[in-house]
Amino acid sequence: MAISTTVQATLQRYREEIQAALREAVARATASTGAEASGLLQDYYGQMRYHLGWVDAQLHPINAQTGKLLRPTLLLLSYEAAGAWGQLPPGDEPRHYLQRALPAAAAIELTHNFTLIHDDIVDEDSERHHRPTVWKLWGVPHAINAGDGMFALSRLALWGLLEIGVDPALAARLAALLDRTCLTIAEGQYLDMLFERRMDVSVEAYIEMIRRKTAALMACAAEMGALLGTQDAETVERLRHFGEAIGLAFQVRDDVLGVWASLDELGKNPAGDIYRRKKSLPILHALAQAQPADRERLQILYQQSAPLSREEVDEILAIFARTETRSYCQAFLAEQCRRARAALDAVPASSTSLAKRARSDLEAFVAFIEAASQN
Repeated sequence: MAISTTVQATLQRYREEIQAALREAVARATASTGAEASGLLQDYYGQMRYHLGWVDAQLHPINAQTGKLLRPTLLLLSYEAAGAWGQLPPGDEPRHYLQRALPAAAAIELTHNFTLIHDDIVDEDSERHHRPTVWKLWGVPHAINAGDGMFALSRLALWGLLEIGVDPALAARLAALLDRTCLTIAEGQYLDMLFERRMDVSVEAYIEMIRRKTAALMACAAEMGALLGTQDAETVERLRHFGEAIGLAFQVRDDVLGVWASLDELGKNPAGDIYRRKKSLPILHALAQAQPADRERLQILYQQSAPLSREEVDEILAIFARTETRSYCQAFLAEQCRRARAALDAVPASSTSLAKRARSDLEAFVAFIEAASQN
């Protein structure tokens, strides 16, 4: 599904600042360990730079678009919506006020990317953003180590808050929040791997898994931005709830598109998640709601060793129709969007134009995700 003009503009607005913060974080880390002076370590950091889209497979500089920077953008929007610690200018310029939140934005994006490097290994995905994955180019052991290094980089990036004057107590609170979130994500990854071997996973268990694996980092990004922007506990809590709800909706949107999106909407083959026999929300709902004969047929098809044929995929889609699975998924997605809007509406209003724009941009993200529930 194409990104709306409003959402695309928002994702581009902070891209330059976020990329600069990421590059600074990597440069500072390599300088602190002495790695920048060691020719032996250039390839190691080159693997991380490759994943981030800064170099090609030969480690020559390029500028590849490897991600939307959604999570650091969510952090910066939450920071603005919370008042940016009273530093918001009357207009869009100057943007010096962003400096207070950029180390956290870089930390969130590096955290997300270390999980992607590891996810590619677990899922045996050979491509990401139309380029070979790190493990495919350099092997699994090196990819694991690159992911571990990027995790450490994310933590070092966050401690950069101290150097720009953020109160040490607040910096420590943010560090603890990010650590808890990383542990939560690891718990979600464990559940995801566990569920792949089972056919008795409930819808409730799946929601708990995506709450940890996907929504946790979105909630963390919104909460960190809010904490950097205000001391008002209600605002922080509401923006955290917003992040969690939009994170759940984001994943279920992918689940819906992975089954029912057209080629034009998804850019991939329709019903791709069925061909991959992915244990997403649609199949779990269908298994729970299907009549015994249909349930048995789904279990056979999802456990057979042979690839699914077009006819078998159509058979699965027919069972989804009989169990009204698409309607259920769309209703769940719509409910998470409603929760996100309710949380955002409860954030105390600001008279500052940039804070108002940030709220409007957050609402646009919800509308974009919700569109998947209306097709």
